[in-house]
Amino acid sequence: MSSNYDVIVIGAGPAGYVAAIRAAQLGLKTACVEKWINKQGKPALGGTCLNVGCIPSKALLESTELYDQARHKFADIGIQTGALSMDVPTMIARKDKIVQELTGGIQQLFKANGIDWLQGSGKLMADKRVQVTASDSSAQEYTAGNVIIATGSVPIELDATPLHTDIVVDSAGALDWESVPERLCVIGAGVIGLELGSVWRRLGSEVVVLEAFDTFLPMVDTAVAREAMKIFKSQGLDIRLGSRVMGSKVNGQEVEISYKDANGDATLKADKLIVAVGRRAYSNEVVSAEANIGMDERGLVHVNEHCETNIPGVYAIGDVVRGPMLAHKGSEEGVMVAELISGGYGHVNYDVMPNVIYTHPEVAWVGKTEQQLKSEGVDYQAGSFPFAASGRAKAKGDTGGMVKILRDKASDRLLGAHVIGPGASELLGQSVLAMEFDGTIEDIARTIHAHPTLSEAMHEAALSADGRAIHIANRRRS
Repeated sequence: MSSNYDVIVIGAGPAGYVAAIRAAQLGLKTACVEKWINKQGKPALGGTCLNVGCIPSKALLESTELYDQARHKFADIGIQTGALSMDVPTMIARKDKIVQELTGGIQQLFKANGIDWLQGSGKLMADKRVQVTASDSSAQEYTAGNVIIATGSVPIELDATPLHTDIVVDSAGALDWESVPERLCVIGAGVIGLELGSVWRRLGSEVVVLEAFDTFLPMVDTAVAREAMKIFKSQGLDIRLGSRVMGSKVNGQEVEISYKDANGDATLKADKLIVAVGRRAYSNEVVSAEANIGMDERGLVHVNEHCETNIPGVYAIGDVVRGPMLAHKGSEEGVMVAELISGGYGHVNYDVMPNVIYTHPEVAWVGKTEQQLKSEGVDYQAGSFPFAASGRAKAKGDTGGMVKILRDKASDRLLGAHVIGPGASELLGQSVLAMEFDGTIEDIARTIHAHPTLSEAMHEAALSADGRAIHIANRRRS
């Protein structure tokens, strides 16, 4: 194996492995450093997303949503199931199988593209040298014309609630329980907390979600967040806003959590506690002082619009740089950087970055929220359409939520789209595409949508912005 490369990527998550594959496709001699050891004790590619993040959590969400439908909805459509139970170990085994198939697939892609996998912990040294330390502590140094830091992020830990075996866990630890906790507490009502809370609630846990902020989902459009809170509470999630956790104490097989809210000091007891208060960049551990890479106090690597650091030829992408910590954001940055290194053109449009919460119903959005447009003084117009008026949603028996779109009043340009409802993550795609092409609400309104489909809700919301919706009562705006 050579010690000199055109490109060395440190990290093989969605940002890193995509960057490595694209660089190799462009004819660059490429290596990728990855230290991950999976739960079977074997080296694995894919990083957090494929191993203990996006993919396994979605597998559990899918399994538990089907179980929930079978318990609560099948009878309404004439399907009699009798007594139902969830075989949790089988559910976990299915999740593990999906993870192994996908991570193994990346390994095959590396082989197909001639990418060298340098197994071990990578550290950037001076002069674009990368030190790789293997599991046996042996180290080898490699050099490259270009280095891409793509080491992702790790869960933020709270001093007040230290992790404890399988009782107090982070997001990864909550993916492997093989029995359902009777009482579950989740700290953090963000994306991860809501998704994991939903998984175990569907299986029968009594779930309390403690959120320090007084506002629910502040990054989401207010109308959508309000609808989400109503639906999640109806599903049995006990979401307590303005609740700041002060500490936790494990007593035998339960944990006692102390917190403060508007009424003062409070405590609750649970069988399990998930700490889901966000993630931090994993960068300080992989960049030596001698490399002289600029970083802020949070460990985010300083980069320009092309993700290049203060050292020419050294790039950083994904969760270790500014912007949302999203797998697809990191992947697009990886493609951009690889193409720039090869002498081509690369660009990422951060203004049209889709965001999704994979609860049921899903919450998805792109662009500006109504509260942002108000604060910026933009003259805008909103249109919305409830899934309760959608023929396809009624046929599916899934009518919660709505589509809301925002347009610039003068130019008719689409400024934002916000969906809570069935298939929201997939429905959002047409709005992302429209915004990428600088499209207007009229473009969506004049696009023929098949009937009956959920996508008609986006069409009707576009018509609604101009008072022309057909399937809800509205008036034409002047």
